[in-house]
Amino acid sequence: MSGAFRIPGAGRFSQAKTARFSFDGQSYAGIEGDTLASALLANGVHLVGRSFKYHRPRGILSAGAEEPNALVEIRRDAARKTPNVRATVQELYDGLDAQSQNRWPSLSFDLGAVSDIASPLLSAGFYYKTFMWPKAAWKTLYEPKIRAAAGLGVSPDQPDPDHYSSRYAHCDVLVLGGGAAGIAAALAAAETGVRVILADEQAEFGGSLRFESGAKIDGQDGFAWAQAAVAKLAAMDNVRVLSRTTAFGYYAQNFIGLVERVSEHLRTPGHDLARERLWQVRAKRVVLASGAIERHMVFADNDRPGIMLAGAARTYLNHYGVAVGRNVGVYTANDSAYAAAIDLKKAGVNVAAIVDLRDNPTGPVIDEARALGIEVNFGRAVIRAGGKLRVSSMTVQPKNGGGERTIAVDAILMSAGWTPSVHLFSQSRGKVAFNDETKRFVPGIYAQDCVSVGACNGTDGLSATVDEAYAAGAKAARDAGAKTAKGSKPKVDASESWSRGMLGAAPGAGSDTTVKAFVDFQNDVTAKDIRQAVHEGMRSIEHVKRFTTNGMATDQGKTSNMHGLAIAAETLGKPIPEVGLTTFRAPYTPVTFGAIVSHARGPLFDPTRRTAIHPWAEAQGAMFEDVGQWKRAWYFPKAGEDMHAAVDRECVAVRKTAGLFDASTLGKIEVVGPDAAKFMELLYTNPWEKLEPGRCRYGIMLREDGFIYDDGVVGRLAPDRFHVTTTTGGAPRVMNHMEDYLQTEFPHLNVWLTSITEQWAVIAVQGPKSRDIIAPLLEDIDMSDEALPHMSVREGKICGVPTRLFRMSFTGERGFEVNVPADYGQAVWEALWAEGQKHGAAAYGTEAMHVLRAEKGYIIVGQDTDGTVTPNDAGLDWAVGKKKPDFVGIRGLTRPDLVAKGRKQLVGLKTRDPKVVLEEGAQIVEDPKQAIPMKMIGHVTSSYWSENCGRSIALALVAGGRDRMGETLYVPMPNGVIEVEVTGMVFFDETGGRLNG
Repeated sequence: MSGAFRIPGAGRFSQAKTARFSFDGQSYAGIEGDTLASALLANGVHLVGRSFKYHRPRGILSAGAEEPNALVEIRRDAARKTPNVRATVQELYDGLDAQSQNRWPSLSFDLGAVSDIASPLLSAGFYYKTFMWPKAAWKTLYEPKIRAAAGLGVSPDQPDPDHYSSRYAHCDVLVLGGGAAGIAAALAAAETGVRVILADEQAEFGGSLRFESGAKIDGQDGFAWAQAAVAKLAAMDNVRVLSRTTAFGYYAQNFIGLVERVSEHLRTPGHDLARERLWQVRAKRVVLASGAIERHMVFADNDRPGIMLAGAARTYLNHYGVAVGRNVGVYTANDSAYAAAIDLKKAGVNVAAIVDLRDNPTGPVIDEARALGIEVNFGRAVIRAGGKLRVSSMTVQPKNGGGERTIAVDAILMSAGWTPSVHLFSQSRGKVAFNDETKRFVPGIYAQDCVSVGACNGTDGLSATVDEAYAAGAKAARDAGAKTAKGSKPKVDASESWSRGMLGAAPGAGSDTTVKAFVDFQNDVTAKDIRQAVHEGMRSIEHVKRFTTNGMATDQGKTSNMHGLAIAAETLGKPIPEVGLTTFRAPYTPVTFGAIVSHARGPLFDPTRRTAIHPWAEAQGAMFEDVGQWKRAWYFPKAGEDMHAAVDRECVAVRKTAGLFDASTLGKIEVVGPDAAKFMELLYTNPWEKLEPGRCRYGIMLREDGFIYDDGVVGRLAPDRFHVTTTTGGAPRVMNHMEDYLQTEFPHLNVWLTSITEQWAVIAVQGPKSRDIIAPLLEDIDMSDEALPHMSVREGKICGVPTRLFRMSFTGERGFEVNVPADYGQAVWEALWAEGQKHGAAAYGTEAMHVLRAEKGYIIVGQDTDGTVTPNDAGLDWAVGKKKPDFVGIRGLTRPDLVAKGRKQLVGLKTRDPKVVLEEGAQIVEDPKQAIPMKMIGHVTSSYWSENCGRSIALALVAGGRDRMGETLYVPMPNGVIEVEVTGMVFFDETGGRLNG
């Protein structure tokens, strides 16, 4: 038996297998195809949770993603515990174990409910007025207690053993929503041959056709038509159908984030099966068919378990075959609740009464309800509900006042109307418009290539919905490039139509001080809370939202936003549009960290990147350091050497003979196109138009504010092709910076950008013997000073493989950088190493590279700059084109603060005691005897021991630094004050003669 409230022959899963499950340790039976919510209701269980603030008993409100109450923890084992799962979405499987949340010691007896008694002290905004005194208590008492009480579920305390997957997809037309509108749109688009993706959050497609018993399309029951149509779509090669897939975010340029629940519905998912899959879809056109969400009625104690939305009760009956009660009351302000009452009555459930707030409604459903013998009460309101752990009665009164009547019920179905689901439209940055006639916000001004159809567009009636959606799908396909359509529009044979409903509090909402008439169930926000917010000065709905927390829970106010807005508008005495609508933000429903992170956890959380030469360095015993995501050889110690000895040896070898350095991690970007030089002129401070092919130039890139952003050597390979190098850590941001400007500021330029960082291995060969090492291995390249002067680039072959050979130096010695395809990186390195051994060359790492460049005063962006350094500050004014009319940052450079005297400038420092090595980051002062806090005039940016200079050297940013040459400054340290002399930045070979050997 699958539950006492399961109606034989009703629903669509009557022949399904039994599935055993447990809730709070109690065993129950459901059937395959149930959700946890429908299975609980089939067993007569309505109490499923406790509210957040007051710990009031709460039951199942809805049958979909809008559920605010029925949040449970699903447990598979100790490591697989998922909190805050909506029971209305969680599909039942045999062995499912669910636990209620936010209660102690039990769900039926929760000591936290004492807060309901203390509710007068916990009114809206109390947290803004409380916990202010004594000040010291916040850190030791208030904050720890508040944090402990916050939230509903408990986060898992063990690593997640499951795996998640992610996919990127492109399509011509993406249809979001699998109801009648979405299916019709998908059919129209698919029949033209374009690529279509149809996604819906439910396990079965059909949307409201799951419960609409009066719908018929193409001669079939509405739900049966939906299944046949989706099967037809799934069989098409150009269509992808995604069930159990929620579109949670609509981002720029029709980029949509979707999460597919791959195995949450399976009893024993295979080890190779992902738990969830993140879809990142780029679509030419998007059709939004997200439907509408039913609103509840706002009256006293409307949160009792057993009180639910009429459409949800109808879904449980017609789709799952479950009656939500045996003696049901209905409270409504529109016609759709009548259909629920009629269906229940026909299924053998007693409908005690329909209470309709409207005065004299008319229509077929009202006539049919009366014909079935259902008591109908017009112009009346339910002013309160009886019961505690389960609703037991509803008290009815004429809406303008009068005698009260209490009707015994075990469930109340309510409907205040339907709100178009404009969440995704709003996320797309579209602007909604208020329809004063229907009192609904509907899509207005579109910001992206999308269209809304059906209920989410405010379209009433199944026939109008299908017509609109089919036309929209066909147009979306044409706009995406389709030529002709082949299919025919579905024909609606029978449908249901509903009236508008109401917004705001009903007469049963009571006074401002006593009655709890809930607007937001999850955050315990009542009608009086909304009014209080207005009385306390809140005028914007965004302020009301934050003061009361209405719409700020995990359901994002899907059922509460419009009621809260209407109550605020009424209290303010303003029309609803003047008060505004809250902003809908992603995600539409909560998304797990697992789905977002996917494989990027553990060792893959921050992927480790290794160069093609890494295995060789590892075999040589190199020590490595992390530079961004890269593992870089730090130094190469020989037996008995510590780091300092190894670095000293490497630095001396480079200056005396030669050194080999793996520079593959440098960022590399190829800028190609007829306008490549024009683009470079705009992105860099230097001039590029006159740079001849085959020559290189050091380039500086600025931000708009005039501060140095990155630097690197750029080689011009051809009139329309530049090979740009960047700092290792700056490669991604420079690529993004370039692409951003190309797409937004300079779209008229005919240029393509390609990241080639991993395509080329780079071997720097530096030192007096560098040419002798490379030359025997080269083909087709003349390495003489005349043919290949400093700052040149040539293309040819080395060791039989293509190379881009740069003559450039980051050491101040004669130097070359050999670029070869990464697949050949280690082989070429080994060949160069073999030649180098003939000349006494050494392999050197990043530490020696830093020392060598500091000896020559070469800067490293990010170390010797801090985001507030201009080219002039760094002594690089010569790299700024004085005659250039424009480049990124040119106006920033003229700001008064950037040309003012006294700015920090990069200079050299020598300690009075040459053996003392300064600490990087150490602060510099003029007078070490001044009172604390001292006035700091700069800091040390780079500091090393230089074996080649026989002393310590340092670079520093010092206020007015270039005017202080020869001055003595001081570096206060814990062990004493260090005297330093301000010098130039070049410590070795000041004339630069060694660049040519």
